[in-house]
Amino acid sequence: MKTHTYLPLSRARCGRRFCYLLFVSLSLLWGTAHADSLLTKDYPPSVKPIVEQRCMVCHGCYDAPCQLKMDAFIGVERGASKKKVYDGTRLLTANLTRLYEDAHSIEEWREKGFFPVLDDQDPEKGLMHQMINLKEEYPLPTKGPLPDSFDFSLDRDQSCPKPEEFAAYREDRPYQGMPYGFPGLDPDKLAVLSDWIEAGAPGVEVPPRPEAEVRAVDQWETFLNAKDNKSRLMSRYIFEHLFIGDLYFEDLNDSSGWYKLVRSRTPPGQPIDLIATRRPYDDPGTEVFFYRLQLRHTSRLSKRHMPYALSAQRMARWTALFLEPDYAIETVPGYAGNESANPFITFEKLPVEARYRFMLEEAHFTIMAYIKGPVCRGQVALNVIDDHFWVAFVEPNVRDPEQHADFLAAEAKEMRLPQAKGSLVVTALQWNGYARSQQRFLRAQAKAIARVVDQDSIKLDMNLIWDGGPERNDNAALTVFRQFDAATVVKGFVGQQPKTMWVIDYSLLERIHYLLVAGFDVYGAVGHQLESRLYMDFLRMEGEQAFLLFLPESERTAVRNHWYRGARDNVKKFVLSPQNAKFERDTAIEYQSDDPKSELMAMFKARIPTAVNPRYTPVHTDLAVLMAGTNASFSFLPETAFLQVLNAKGEASVYSLVHNSAHSNNAQLFAEEDRRIPEEDTLTVVKGFLGSYPNMFFQITEGQLPRFAKELQSLSSPEDYETLIDRYGVRRTAPWFWKLSDDFTAYYRNSYPLEAGLFDLNRYENR
Repeated sequence: MKTHTYLPLSRARCGRRFCYLLFVSLSLLWGTAHADSLLTKDYPPSVKPIVEQRCMVCHGCYDAPCQLKMDAFIGVERGASKKKVYDGTRLLTANLTRLYEDAHSIEEWREKGFFPVLDDQDPEKGLMHQMINLKEEYPLPTKGPLPDSFDFSLDRDQSCPKPEEFAAYREDRPYQGMPYGFPGLDPDKLAVLSDWIEAGAPGVEVPPRPEAEVRAVDQWETFLNAKDNKSRLMSRYIFEHLFIGDLYFEDLNDSSGWYKLVRSRTPPGQPIDLIATRRPYDDPGTEVFFYRLQLRHTSRLSKRHMPYALSAQRMARWTALFLEPDYAIETVPGYAGNESANPFITFEKLPVEARYRFMLEEAHFTIMAYIKGPVCRGQVALNVIDDHFWVAFVEPNVRDPEQHADFLAAEAKEMRLPQAKGSLVVTALQWNGYARSQQRFLRAQAKAIARVVDQDSIKLDMNLIWDGGPERNDNAALTVFRQFDAATVVKGFVGQQPKTMWVIDYSLLERIHYLLVAGFDVYGAVGHQLESRLYMDFLRMEGEQAFLLFLPESERTAVRNHWYRGARDNVKKFVLSPQNAKFERDTAIEYQSDDPKSELMAMFKARIPTAVNPRYTPVHTDLAVLMAGTNASFSFLPETAFLQVLNAKGEASVYSLVHNSAHSNNAQLFAEEDRRIPEEDTLTVVKGFLGSYPNMFFQITEGQLPRFAKELQSLSSPEDYETLIDRYGVRRTAPWFWKLSDDFTAYYRNSYPLEAGLFDLNRYENR
């Protein structure tokens, strides 16, 4: 490769650097009294967009390489670590290293093993500066895939050199500067970033929030800290469900900041003294604590951003659900023992319908918390679900509230979750114990449903399905896409009819949340994570069984067997097994075709007014044909690709191509590839963006669409796919890669400003 003459960046820009230092100095003048606190500092305005679009796209959230989490200014100050958060071989629970929570000074982070990437004494010797300059000295080729020496696998061995180890890193990996595996920064961005680093990488103080927002915080903290027992238990329920969300004040329109609901030792009006626990239902360590809204100082990442609106309407709704009904709570449950991990015990006194509607009316958020929460990272966490399935919900008014409450109270111990026992290594004894509990629960549930059908003359038909109510709530129909080791949930029944579908009731929705959101510990031992995955098998099968009950009784087992081809009999017994869930009531639906499953899915779509989401349609006719059926050619495609189509005027349309891999069953923990059925793969094409982890960008003209679609349907080898990329793809090495990436980000932000966040490029392929 051509050699390059390297001139240290600082030699040519003394004048510009002086101007930059002057700008930073002036920026610091509009800080508040807490100017010495890293918690209230941010990147300078000229630097932040560069760090976001060139650094955070890989260095954000838990899976940031070397734990260099740059989505907040304090993250770059904290630095990097050689320890992984995601470690599938970890036998012991890891120490917590959550930004803003588990250490409160740079010194404390150093004690936890984090080392600096900035150098206060000699900025040009800082790791960040040297890594960026290394890319300038040794740029990547401008075409073709990168050599195998570049490892982009998620579980790769990470180098994470300390400052004193950089010389050896440079010698061994000269072409692995930053951004890793992507083109370097253009000269203007490089100049701004380098000047900032050479100036000491100062932060600027975050300005105070608007007065209207401060008042909104006060109103909500007053509401959440009311002292009567009903309010206290309600607030605990709200906290344990919304702790992971990005809360904003809807009534303030676009001016609201983003907040996190936390527990604090200090009351409203005082600085937050955060209570950091491993799980939201863990003992806070003090009898007196307060629920507070903590301003988030992190940039929005698509893979993690979960917006949840707070408004006057929301407060009135929660009041109507939890506070206005006539019931009494004599004692608020504590946090002792394992009962705090069981919501059916802790919140037994709250009305069941209130709990269900709280989650149901924002079901997209509820399911997204599992999909986008820390559990979603990794194949083992997600291979429990199909690549594409629809989700509907049981109508809340079907069951008598008192009878339902009595049933849940009686079965609460059978619905205990793995997290109640902590992060332990899985044993066969534990697993069999959960299996027996699930068997007992399924029997009790089947009997309860039969009683409802028999005694209350309720028919087993589509009236049992929540249609969104008079308000046409658009959370009534959801679609989940799994992209191997990530997943996405969207509103509506999106794409072609999937193989499977779930019907979820209150108890199942609650257990999904407490198993995989509130109770999942990303720092836990491998035993804890496997236990959670294995238990989720039960919950998936429960949702699938509820769907099967709407089929003719004579058809249910055949559909079940197709879903579980090759699965062991001891797995199938958890779905429609006489010894577990004997249910001999036939559906009241009158079927007209010889394909009742497809007919039933069409009925679900017709039942729910918001099932068709116009956001993802219409799709260009040349692309719509790709969804016409199954095709083994799709098996060569990446999980998710973004497609930009340019018309004759240069105007861009954006589509997402989502590859749905078919499997014989999802009832086994490992050997996923052995269960693949490529000839049953499908491709879902939607307008706009679907997914947070694009694996490939395609860029074509409108005139190329017919040929592009035809070639997608005709792939027969990896070499065919590489030829497709040669013609239409944008590889990591493409000089215009960052331009297209920035265009996609801008398009997303302009189209969906509340939802949009930075896409993660860690999974971008190299083919």
